Amino acid sequence: MLKATLRSFLAHKGRLLLSALAVVLSVAFVAGSLIFSDTVSRTFDRLFASTAADVTVEPKQDLKSQVPTGAAETVPTSLAGEVARVDGVESTHADVSVQNITVVDSDNKSVGPTTGAPTIATDWYLTDRSPVELTSGHAPRGAGEALLDADTADKKHVEIGDTLTVMAQPGSFKVEIVGIATFTTTNPGAALVFLDPETAASQLLGSADRATSVSVDAAPGVSDAALKDRIAAGIGTGTYDIKTADEQAESSAADLGGFLDVIKYVMLGFAGISVLVGVFLIVNTFSMLIAQRTRELGLLRALGADRRQVRRSVLTEAVLLGVVGSTLGLAAGIGLAYGLIKLMSVFGMNLKTTEMVIGWATPVSAYVVGVGVTFVAAYLPARRAARVSPMAALADAEIAGVGRPLTVRAVVGAIVGALGAAALVGCATATKTSTSASLLGLGVVLTLIATVIAGPLLVRPVIRVLGGVFPAVFGSIGRMSQRNALRNPRRTGATAAALMVGLALVGGMSVASASMSQSFDEQIDKTLGADFIVQNTNFVPFSQEVTDQVRGTEGVGLVVRQRFAPVAVTLPDGKRIETTAAGYDTQVDDVARVTYAAGDTATALADGNIAMDADFAKDHDVRVGSVIPVEFPAGRKTELKVSALTDQEGAEGFGMQGGLFFGIATVEKYIPGGQDSALYVNAASGTAPDQLRTRLERTLDPYPQVQVRDQADYKKLVHDQIAVLLYLVYALLGLAIVIAVLGVVNTLALSVVERTREIGLLRAIGLGRRQLRRMIRLESVVIAVFGAVLGLGLGLVWGVCTQQVLALQGMKALAIPWGTIVAVVIGSAVVGIVAALLPALRASRMNVLAAIAHE
Repeated sequence: MLKATLRSFLAHKGRLLLSALAVVLSVAFVAGSLIFSDTVSRTFDRLFASTAADVTVEPKQDLKSQVPTGAAETVPTSLAGEVARVDGVESTHADVSVQNITVVDSDNKSVGPTTGAPTIATDWYLTDRSPVELTSGHAPRGAGEALLDADTADKKHVEIGDTLTVMAQPGSFKVEIVGIATFTTTNPGAALVFLDPETAASQLLGSADRATSVSVDAAPGVSDAALKDRIAAGIGTGTYDIKTADEQAESSAADLGGFLDVIKYVMLGFAGISVLVGVFLIVNTFSMLIAQRTRELGLLRALGADRRQVRRSVLTEAVLLGVVGSTLGLAAGIGLAYGLIKLMSVFGMNLKTTEMVIGWATPVSAYVVGVGVTFVAAYLPARRAARVSPMAALADAEIAGVGRPLTVRAVVGAIVGALGAAALVGCATATKTSTSASLLGLGVVLTLIATVIAGPLLVRPVIRVLGGVFPAVFGSIGRMSQRNALRNPRRTGATAAALMVGLALVGGMSVASASMSQSFDEQIDKTLGADFIVQNTNFVPFSQEVTDQVRGTEGVGLVVRQRFAPVAVTLPDGKRIETTAAGYDTQVDDVARVTYAAGDTATALADGNIAMDADFAKDHDVRVGSVIPVEFPAGRKTELKVSALTDQEGAEGFGMQGGLFFGIATVEKYIPGGQDSALYVNAASGTAPDQLRTRLERTLDPYPQVQVRDQADYKKLVHDQIAVLLYLVYALLGLAIVIAVLGVVNTLALSVVERTREIGLLRAIGLGRRQLRRMIRLESVVIAVFGAVLGLGLGLVWGVCTQQVLALQGMKALAIPWGTIVAVVIGSAVVGIVAALLPALRASRMNVLAAIAHE
């Protein structure tokens, strides 16, 4: 049996090739994502471990905000001297390092990275742990001099002697580049500007008496942990975070982990789609191969092979396919990881391909995925093969299920579908976001499974409608193509299912994104009353200098500032919630339309008061007049009275749970040195908005990071951000379509082999080669469009339910992108035509006599 199995596998290797490609793609994405993330993690672990001081003393980070506030937390420079007196300390240094800056050249073009990595200004202080070394020029000496890292200098064409402008929180200042520093370790992609230590403190933090942290070197024989305990005993831990080198490296790696997780999960998403769609392809392939080998399997049974041996033979072929696909996929995954590492260098993260990490988990995962998928997918066809009786097989009866009833599928599909529908109905009627989202996930999974199970039941009614026009347009050729698609509902359903999965995903996400966009548009129209919004491109706060320049622009009538503050509120129900609050100037009613359930803007922004979203207040037993404890960064605490409740759609934005806001004076009191995140600007009487925009853009020309936006620009910005999610979905769709095309090609190719005698007879009675190719193309088109109709129908239901979840967050508009849906259906027909090209060509080239004589 083993010899027979191996010979059978080698005899059908061409037919199994397309199925193997699905396995290769799945494994490649799994292996590539693991190798890439392991390589980046190992590289940065070494970087952080080698550059961290023995002990680091930092301001206490008790509150972390997802919204940038612009305020740099500092420690007094004198802390370095205080720590130096602790027993076991060899040396200390007051570090200055900030990221809330912008650097531009003499043409007002940004010198920083455009990939989202930060621009960092720091003091020049070389140690054995420094990630850079001076390779040309000299170190900065006093104010007006700076170093630039070599990678940034090369990309932005900056040379020694050039003058740059640094825009920091205290204000802008010019520096001359007097040297170039080159990374001796991995370049994380940031742009680094180095200043003289005293200059760095005064220019970046506004005072020579402030620092962002203190680096401590341990004396010989003193461990990091012991030194940390001594420093904690000496200075206390209430105001400072004290970390050893290992803890600092771990903290830095955790910050990087979010970026790595995004890449890893995106790639694993591609792998998941590959696996899901590949299962349908493999099931179909083995089902058809077994049907074509009916006589061969019957002979094995007649010669004494029992059912278990036949089933084991088919599963062995599946395992061999999985092993081959996994091996090729692992190699492809290494190539994919190599490409990603090279791609990162384009974005400024210079990783070394020679340090690629392939841990034991990578090949194990690769083979578990590859072999596991093929084994599971081939199990049902293998059981079906084992049930064939020797006499039925010798009589050449087809076992592919052409005439077998679909009763079991109907019952199981109906039960699973009913459960899925119930979950989706529950999702649409739930009043809590968490409950609604959980029911949505359950409903999506169950309805997808139900549609796959019941797909063959829908083949005949749907394809009769979709292909109904074929006989009228293409005559007998159209009628035959339609009947070919109807001949085996199981096969047609499984082939279309691969395409259905991808299109259901894109349909659902298209409805969700279109609804989000329209909701934001309506919200902007309802709430935004300012002529213009002045913001940084990446929403990072800007310095007071920008605000002063905007206020001084001719034609500006009103400027309302917005600042953000990370806070923690302790609510009457006992819950402590960390979120981000906003601060506004008192004239906010002139630039925004706020709807209140209680109170008004004047009371909300008064000193000692705070406003919050009415639904949030209701959930936590908060009433107008309630006094709640509020914590700000650096241990600053106060109590604020809830004086107003808002009834705004989407009041709880990303990272801003509760819709909290108060007067900007409160932010300035508890977060001194903060920066404005946005300016809402109205034109003065007699100044046209277009005229003011031109003047504002001229004023802000020296600040390339700051943008002037009107309502239309703001809507476009929101649409562009939502589009990023859509691009990922479209990429997943593209992958699903690629594999689905492989599935259609495989199905048609095996179907051509299966119908060799039939094709020969058709050719013998006068069917032309062109007519034969058209018949196969039309069959492919109707299968592809069938998959598109099922997928889009399912996706529309998912999308509408997703919108119901979004509605609980204030995004209540429902929009269905009919243009996208029509384009997808047309595209599916094109996919069907493309997938049929090679099988149709092969069929048309058959020798008629050989085909008729084929068994």
